[in-house]
Order: sequence, then C-alpha cells, then structure tokens
Amino acid sequence: MIRVLLADDQALVRAGFRMLLESADDITIVGEAPNGGTAVKLARELHPDVVLMDLSMPEVDGLTATRRITTDPQLAAVRVVVLTTFDDDEHVYGALRAGASGFLVKDVEPEELLQGVRVVARGDALLAPSVTRSLIAAFTSGSGGPPAGGLRAGGSSAGGLSAEGAATRTGSAPAPAGSGPAGAAGRGRGNLPPAVLAAGVASLTEREREIVALVAAGLSNDEIAADLVVSPLTAKTHVSRAMIKLGARDRAQLVVLAYENGLAQPGHP
Repeated sequence: MIRVLLADDQALVRAGFRMLLESADDITIVGEAPNGGTAVKLARELHPDVVLMDLSMPEVDGLTATRRITTDPQLAAVRVVVLTTFDDDEHVYGALRAGASGFLVKDVEPEELLQGVRVVARGDALLAPSVTRSLIAAFTSGSGGPPAGGLRAGGSSAGGLSAEGAATRTGSAPAPAGSGPAGAAGRGRGNLPPAVLAAGVASLTEREREIVALVAAGLSNDEIAADLVVSPLTAKTHVSRAMIKLGARDRAQLVVLAYENGLAQPGHP
C-alpha cells in the first residue's frame, strides 16, 4: 500500500485529491497539511511514501517544505511530487532544485495523478511532458524560451507521462544527507559540496557520461539499453553509478545536474 501525505492550503482541494487517490486499491492517505510547516512535521511523524505538495501555501511555502524534507536524513525514503497551477520555468526549476521527485500541474487527468504517485513511490522520477520542456528551456543560456526541437521524447506511458516517469527504475542509489538546492551552505548543485561534485563529474567514465546525457534527454533504462545495444541491467547499473558519483537523490535530480554541469545539452541526446 502506497502511503500518501497531502499538503495544500485549500481544504476542498485536499478533499478532492483524497477522494480520487483513495479510489485506488493500492493508495491510502495517511495525513493532510494546510501549510508547508505542518507538512514537514507530519512527514517526520508519519514517514509517508509520497508527499503531494502544493507550491503556494501560507507560513511555509511548498518549495521550502520540499527542501526541508529532502535534506532530512531521516526522510531519505520520502518522495515529493509538486502539484501546482504554475507551469513555468522558474517553478519547475525551483521544485526540482529543492529535491522534488516529480512535478505535475493541478489540471492533470485523474489517471495521470494515480499513475504519477505509483511511479514516484517505486523510486522513479516523474515529469509531465509540458513541464519537461520548460525545465530544459530553463537550462539554455540566454535563450528566453524552449530550445528548437524541444526534448527528445523517449516514449510515454498511459496518461502522457514522459520517459523519466515511465515504469523504469533507475536503480536504488543512496540518498546522502544534505540534499538541497544550490545556495545551501557549503553545498553545490546537488547533494555534494562543490569540490566533491566537481570530482564526481570528472570521475564519470565516457560510458557514464553518455548514459547521463540520454537520461537527461528523457530516455528510460530500456530505451537507453536499446540505443547503446547493451542489456537493461547494464544501463541501470551505469545510471545508478552516475547517481552515486554525482550525489543525485533520484533521476529527476540527475537530469538537473546533467544540464548544470555540461553533461547534456537541450535537443542533443
């Protein structure tokens, strides 16, 4: 059973999500929070599998709450999916930098929401296709808009989820303490201090660099395996090793790190 914590300042929104999610046999709601501070408190008490987090909440906003959850070593197994009405570069970028494992807009179809919770609960990252394009655009220097050609689509699952959210595990990499966005004291972009992250990037093998670029382009492990003519297990192993070297909490953060460290370019696998 997937245990979910709802965090949204609107009671009617929480009630709607509760009704929808509990219609599924494999999902249960363990708690509700009207603001980010309460969400963090309940996450520490209840240890849910997934937190559905609204971005715009009073007192403590969703980005801050997400960051507090993902930087807490005791909550390393908790995954955050950000739900918002905003579909723009700044919020996508901020949510993933704060450690969110996924991002969906609130007008998502019911089945997409259910599938998204399942995807993140099993350890995958989840990005809606429109959000993925915004994310990639955010990493183009001075472009001011989406790159030509957009993201290379690696296939989709039912409900329109992108390849990052398809039913493909990345391999379980440890989630080091201190995960957080750039600007956290003594931290670089990811879980590691800048010097350690730089060393991690330098230590990547050519094959690992190639696979990280394909992950950033939106390919699943099976698609990477087909592209490089290797076994899915080999692809999964390379992804897991790259995550460990770069201190990535999950596949979503690996995508962020890939673009921020020059390991991938928009429109180029």
